[in-house]
Amino acid sequence: MGCGLLRIFVAFTLMSVGGCKRSMDESCHPDDLIGLTSFKAGIRIDNSGRLGKWVGRSCCKWEGISCDNTTGRVTQLLLPGFISTDVSILQSQMEGLLPPKITLVTFLEVIDLSELGFIAGNIPSSIGFRLPNLRKLYLLRNKLTGPIPESIGKLSKLEEIVLSENSFSGSLPWSLGNLKNLNRLVLDSNRFSGPVPDSLVNLTSLVALDLHHNYLNGHIPAKIGELQVLEQLDLSENLLGGKIPVSLTNITTVQDINLSVNSLEGEIPFPSYSGQMPFLRFLALHDNHLTGRIPPALGSLVSLQRLYLDNNKLSGTIPSSLGNLSDLRELYLGGNRFSGLIPKAFSKLSQLINLNLSNNLILGLPRQMSSLQNLQILTLSFNPLNFSSIPNWITELPSISKIYMAGCGLGGEIPEFLQGKAIQELDLSSNHLTGSIPSWLGDDLSQLYLLNLSNNALVSKIPDSITGLNELGVLDLHSNRLTGSIIHVFKMGSILPGGLLRYIDLSDNSFSSGIEQIGLGEQYGIEFLNLSHNFLKGRLPTSIGRLERMRSLDLSHNELGFNLPESLGKVRSLERLKLQENRFTGKIPEGYLMLRKLKELDLSDNLLVGQIPNGKPLDDFPKKSYSGNRALCGRPLAPCKP
Repeated sequence: MGCGLLRIFVAFTLMSVGGCKRSMDESCHPDDLIGLTSFKAGIRIDNSGRLGKWVGRSCCKWEGISCDNTTGRVTQLLLPGFISTDVSILQSQMEGLLPPKITLVTFLEVIDLSELGFIAGNIPSSIGFRLPNLRKLYLLRNKLTGPIPESIGKLSKLEEIVLSENSFSGSLPWSLGNLKNLNRLVLDSNRFSGPVPDSLVNLTSLVALDLHHNYLNGHIPAKIGELQVLEQLDLSENLLGGKIPVSLTNITTVQDINLSVNSLEGEIPFPSYSGQMPFLRFLALHDNHLTGRIPPALGSLVSLQRLYLDNNKLSGTIPSSLGNLSDLRELYLGGNRFSGLIPKAFSKLSQLINLNLSNNLILGLPRQMSSLQNLQILTLSFNPLNFSSIPNWITELPSISKIYMAGCGLGGEIPEFLQGKAIQELDLSSNHLTGSIPSWLGDDLSQLYLLNLSNNALVSKIPDSITGLNELGVLDLHSNRLTGSIIHVFKMGSILPGGLLRYIDLSDNSFSSGIEQIGLGEQYGIEFLNLSHNFLKGRLPTSIGRLERMRSLDLSHNELGFNLPESLGKVRSLERLKLQENRFTGKIPEGYLMLRKLKELDLSDNLLVGQIPNGKPLDDFPKKSYSGNRALCGRPLAPCKP
């Protein structure tokens, strides 16, 4: 008897459960159908084709829609821009408006319209009243505008809000502080203004707070340290002032703090003692107005991997305790007022990859730093080091690839011990270097991408071997005493079509020939070319028209002559053209009217004649752009005589 009753009970239970489940083929709830079809109607372009499959009334079967099996109500709207397939990830786009009627889909728990690119409109003001079950709201990387509605504070189940990279504006609503279940608030790269609401300190479940790249002002909330489970804090690139709250030291879970690019003042207040903030890996306080010394206790942040204190008003000697940061990879202290010697303890920073000490008052570095086996980038520029030459131990660093020692008082010749090193970037500008550019340069430093020897006292010619610098992208030799031909600069080979060379500055020297090579050879991707203030002679070659990426060309103050080349009109990307103080003759070519991006033009003090071609951009420039020529006329100068 008992077994029979049990079978009847089980059968009844199964019938009851089965009766509660809704078929996926059933029609949508009317409100859901109206809300979703309204969304579809607002989208003008959908290159993924997903919305084109939204037909009929069974919306639970539509792509991007999930429903509750019991109620049949729509719970998820998932149409992200990146679509994962079995073989790849595809980027899709939608263009249109987010309609207010989307709030008719009242059982929504997740809305993901992220990275679609062109969804415009506002967050509906009724969102807090109509979507009580909403847990996740992802709208990043669209074109949405307007404020965050005050009603959002009523969405008590919200766990994540990600609205990055839109054009939202207005003040952050105080009601955000009511969202006690929120663990991610990511509002970066918008146009929010006003203060950071003090109510945010009530969000005790918050793990990530990212408000960077907005227009927020005022102070950082004093009690921000009450966010006891916070791991990521990013308030950078705003207009925040005042002091850094001491309460930050109370957050034992914090891993990343970025308060950079603001107007913060006062001293660095943390850590107060050893053992605080034990998991802090990333600390960025750069580009503020911080003063005082580096707290010695900063050396107790044993998990720190990246430390950015550059471009403040910090002073005093650098504490030796920083040598205890055994996991440190990047240390930026440039642009301050640090003085004295770098501590010997820096030699213990065995994981250090990038060290920037530029623009300070540092007098010397210990030789013990040669033990930094992983150091790749060393930036010492503009310190009163007054080395007689580059210290030999710097080139002994086994991983060194980028050396910046501009304005360090270096003297003598370029040292031979640089030969054979795998250096990619070398900046020795604004020193007192003498002698010639070594002939071994192109052979033994073949991996160079950047070479800056400007503002020195180098003499002689550019060596033939420079043609071997096939990976060079930046060449700056301006303001030396170099002579001879520039021809080898334009004969460099390349590992890529068009070449890697983008920036050339040979101005303020005494070069006299080689102009005919411009635009020939493999390097025709040049964007910036300055050969001004030399003694270059001859005709500007028609091959200059091959430099179609060039944005700035300065050949002023030379002895160039003959007609201006018609082919220069093909360089449509040109924004700056300076040819003054030469001996160019003939007319200005009509083709120069095609230089529509031109913002700066100077053809003055040449021997040009005839009518200035009529039209933009040439007649937009002032008279001084054409003055001092033999017989130019027409706008903006006086009319031509019949």
